[in-house]
Amino acid sequence: MGIFRDKKTPNSPSPSPTSTSHCSDLRTAYHNCFNRWYSEKFVKGHWQKEECVAEWEKYRDCLSKHLDDKHLSRFLEAEACGGPSSAD
Repeated sequence: MGIFRDKKTPNSPSPSPTSTSHCSDLRTAYHNCFNRWYSEKFVKGHWQKEECVAEWEKYRDCLSKHLDDKHLSRFLEAEACGGPSSAD
């Protein structure tokens, strides 16, 4: 009997959800849309129209909400402001 489980058994508990797992369906939808746009339009020079904006906004909003729940949104705010200043 060890500390680590090598294989998941049918009765084993599922891992606790992370902040990103709440948004995984939205992430998949955005990535699928982006990859389709990139391969079918962008590489052929048809990139004038903004696509996947709705998918991106839904995904970003979900991430933002769950980062707030975990008190991690301050890291995004710091990044948006140019990151932490260094005293070099």
